Amino acid sequence: MSEPTWAQIISSISVVVGALVLAVVLRVAAGRLTRRAGDTRWAWDDLIAKLLHDLAIPVAITGGGWIATLILEPEDDARNIVAKVLSAAIILAVTFALARLIAGIVTSVTLARQGPDSSITIFGNITRVIVIGIGLLVMLQGLGVSITPLLGALGVGGLAVALALQDTLANLFAGVHVLASKTMEPGDYIKLSSGQEGYVVDINWRNTSIRTLSDNIEVIPNAEFSKSILTNFHRPAQDMSLLVQASVAYDSDLERVEKVVTEVGAEVMNEVEGGVKDAEILVRFHTFADSSINFTVILRINEFGEQFRIKHEFIKRLHRRFRAEGIEIPFPTRQLLLPNGQAKDLAALDRPYG
Repeated sequence: MSEPTWAQIISSISVVVGALVLAVVLRVAAGRLTRRAGDTRWAWDDLIAKLLHDLAIPVAITGGGWIATLILEPEDDARNIVAKVLSAAIILAVTFALARLIAGIVTSVTLARQGPDSSITIFGNITRVIVIGIGLLVMLQGLGVSITPLLGALGVGGLAVALALQDTLANLFAGVHVLASKTMEPGDYIKLSSGQEGYVVDINWRNTSIRTLSDNIEVIPNAEFSKSILTNFHRPAQDMSLLVQASVAYDSDLERVEKVVTEVGAEVMNEVEGGVKDAEILVRFHTFADSSINFTVILRINEFGEQFRIKHEFIKRLHRRFRAEGIEIPFPTRQLLLPNGQAKDLAALDRPYG
């Protein structure tokens, strides 16, 4: 075959330059489209705009390169090599773009089901790895590499890898099981029998991150959840009961005590943030103790973390109200029977501050 003419060379160079200019224009246009899509509340237009943004340059350059190759009219072998290289490049670009798109779709669907405050990476990561793996196999097939022996080798090698990565795979499948069964979700407050407790921040392919009440992050392997007893304070509902223990003296009028406690509880529920407004306040006397009658007050709070504020305000207000009503919160009292039959009050000895 004859050498390409100067006209062919100039034409092919012009096509390549034009493809580069077109790629830049498409990339800028896709960027503006992405920013405009970000201003809408619909998530799908963001994903489509990002797909166009990712594919703008690869498609324009590979298309221009192929047209320039045809203009030069190379030999069949050279043209086949260029075709394979360009095909592999476009397959790779489309693979990564699709991986991002599909992972974004999976993440959007997951967020729609779990709530806008959740942060879940495990499903998106698994989807991205699967799409990229399939794309690489397609690319190798397009380059003329037989993937059948490769799949066989991957099967044998996968068994060896699975045996070597038992703990990692156990964490992976445990994380998938936790999310699929909805045992817990980001934002839930959980407590394990091993002692760890806090708000679930993220569940990824290996571990789960929880934020403790002291604002520290604890990272727990997913497999640990299958070995521990888990208490989820946001299930079956986020609001929950709060039990406060108290006591009064034996000579107290219990009917009056119950009325006062109920009034203070209702006041706290309606005035303090975190209380369930108009919730029924329950008072349950339960123990004849050594020096007092003990009872439990049952309040209602919106969420686990609100218990500290509600309990703080309730105890302050109940103490102030008891003092105003003349209701005694007794100190522990003991009596010592002396040989002459007299009884000596040892309440002062039992008092913690003398």
